[in-house]
Amino acid sequence: MTRVTSVALAALLTLAATSTLAAPVQKSATTAPAAPAPPATSDWRTPDPQDILVIDTNKGRILVELVPLVAPSHVTRVRELARKGLYNGRSFFRVIDQFMAQTGDPQDNGMGGSDLPDLTAEFTFRRGADTPFVQVADQAVAEIGFVGPLPVMTQSSQLMPMTADGRISGWALYCPGVAGMARGESPDSANSQFFLMRQAYPSLEKRYTAFGRVISGLEVVRAIKAGEPVVAPQDLMTRVQVLADMPASSRPKVRVIDPRSPWFTAEVARVRASRGADFTACAINIPSEVK
Repeated sequence: MTRVTSVALAALLTLAATSTLAAPVQKSATTAPAAPAPPATSDWRTPDPQDILVIDTNKGRILVELVPLVAPSHVTRVRELARKGLYNGRSFFRVIDQFMAQTGDPQDNGMGGSDLPDLTAEFTFRRGADTPFVQVADQAVAEIGFVGPLPVMTQSSQLMPMTADGRISGWALYCPGVAGMARGESPDSANSQFFLMRQAYPSLEKRYTAFGRVISGLEVVRAIKAGEPVVAPQDLMTRVQVLADMPASSRPKVRVIDPRSPWFTAEVARVRASRGADFTACAINIPSEVK
């Protein structure tokens, strides 16, 4: 079966290649709030090793935290393909500066996929009172926050009592580091290809499934050789593993700031105060530590 898993994304990439980022808004001459004190031990969380994708590349190591609450089928697929070794040796064949780096195609040209069925889109998810959502902004009709490392927007929680399942719709925000699945013209055509965001790109929201976010190695993502297509030699994912599968002797120890922590609350307040009307969830940094 012929796969064309980059058609819709290619159109957006063309747009991205000819667009420029908005000029920064002039800031008033005010003193920026001080950074919060260093995180305490209780401010950190240890991610589930089943949810960490370790991507070794010729440019360095990238760690992606998978978020099954937001895209369970896509997370399952990425884990499965990593364990099968399909991602080992795959090139970053389409890379747009100020946008994203695409990979995961066995043909290394945007036309291939795995031998598994295509996936049903998971552009949105259902947020309930039990969802570990940490709010950072309330826009009255919508709420912005984090589910783990992933920035998201949802409908107002005031709508929960009015829905049949007591839940509301949410979707990922395509901030730097967010991992999304490439697809063709059909919403339900994602298979194996994925992309890592180098910068924010809101046009992808609710159009492409986001399944995780880079928690370490964003500088590596931004260092990958750009091109559409990339002229050989292309940068490669030399090996992709699930952290839980790595031998204990070589397994990195990973911890990430918990969005529910006092340190994160203080950091959000600092960023909000320093950016004013320019405040967005994409401006919030979630530190990680990898040993």
